[in-house]
Amino acid sequence: MKSVILILAFAVAVYAQVPSVQWQQQRAEILRHHRSLVQIDTSNPPGNETKAAEYLKKVFDAEGIPSQIFALDPSRANIVARLKGNGNKRPLLILAHTDVVGVQREKWPMDPFGAVLKDGFIWGRGSVDDKDKLTANLMVMLLLKRNQAKLDRDVIFLAESGEEGTTGPGIDFMVNQHFDAINAEFAMTEGGGATIDNGHVTTVQIQTTEKVPRGTRLVVNGTSGHGSVPRLDNAVVHLAAAVGKVGTWETPMRLNDTTRTYFEKLAAISPPDKAARYNALLDPKRTEEAQRYLREREPQRYSMLRTSIVPTILKGGFRVNVIPSEAEATLDVRALPDEDLDKLYAEMRKVIGDPAVKIERIPGNDRPVGAPSRLDTDMYRALEQVSKRVYPGAMVLPIMGTGASDMAQLRAKGVQCYGIGPARTEEDSTNYGAHSDVERIPEASLYQFVEFTWNAVAAVAAAK
Repeated sequence: MKSVILILAFAVAVYAQVPSVQWQQQRAEILRHHRSLVQIDTSNPPGNETKAAEYLKKVFDAEGIPSQIFALDPSRANIVARLKGNGNKRPLLILAHTDVVGVQREKWPMDPFGAVLKDGFIWGRGSVDDKDKLTANLMVMLLLKRNQAKLDRDVIFLAESGEEGTTGPGIDFMVNQHFDAINAEFAMTEGGGATIDNGHVTTVQIQTTEKVPRGTRLVVNGTSGHGSVPRLDNAVVHLAAAVGKVGTWETPMRLNDTTRTYFEKLAAISPPDKAARYNALLDPKRTEEAQRYLREREPQRYSMLRTSIVPTILKGGFRVNVIPSEAEATLDVRALPDEDLDKLYAEMRKVIGDPAVKIERIPGNDRPVGAPSRLDTDMYRALEQVSKRVYPGAMVLPIMGTGASDMAQLRAKGVQCYGIGPARTEEDSTNYGAHSDVERIPEASLYQFVEFTWNAVAAVAAAK
């Protein structure tokens, strides 16, 4: 009984300085900011993220929150705002990117930048990548300021440009030239999420590490000539064979601390058939059948097991009757954090088995490798506690992101970073998620995610 009283006393102390928020009353403002940000077309390329930074600056100025614009490129600005704490602890950085990937308008049944409300969803490019996080972080800053919350650490807001493949004017610029403005003990941004199953949130995923993008291409040179005369050194033929081999190559499975914990915990809450498969991944003698199943039915989880290599672009030829002298394929290589790229390329050459095929690194936009964020920090524990309170009964799982995020640059500087995200169904994540033809977020999930973010920030930053 004494231990229970101590735990309750600790919980009260943690939130003693945090004002209560009437969330129903915040919904109109949350929706207004989210829709306004989605309606700002920040497609990258070209970006034009300064438009979003100016919107945020205007909001901060009206609330009396100090903020500053940082721009390597005038059209691609970043904005930093800071609420001061008492300095007892190092700062917390909450960040989100303002750019979005481009759209094919003909694939959308509505204006992709209209932020249309329909069927309980907010439809629009950036609705989940990443303007939901941008909105949540903005609301946290506004509510902290309005409620005069007492803080043990500074809370720093960063909205950065260029996350979608052009990090030079964004996180690279901020880390390399203005790190003092964003230096923090912890950072929280995109990369995680929560899964809705049969109307209930069953799991909350916290991203603690991520794969590393390593752009690669295959290049073949041959002899050009008339298409009516077959040639043994036809560049397209050699390239096609190589792409087929690489595309079906199964690189070695290798678990790390994050993915091992993920599958252990996932097995504990899964039906018997799924639990058996996830447990089999933890036994080197029983993984083959489980891997085959994941490759066919659960490709996202399959990708967490290994370095993935996916052909994405083919180039070669310009006329039907001309054999081209060169053909190339672009490979999207997402490497495990500890992958030895030289050894990977050496093995790829063996798999291809054709000396005519050259393997080349694509220079630029390499993200650094940082150590995975720890699971024993105040930030991770706070995320666990908040997850259980906002999503009762859900299991919290640490995950390795299969994509890339701006946490890579921060982890390389020693910042403990954690990725979060709103609750969605598997269907929404698969068919209406980030970078999909039609992107959307459940309106109710947006409100719940803002509440989640507020509670996580309060748990780790509020004065105790």
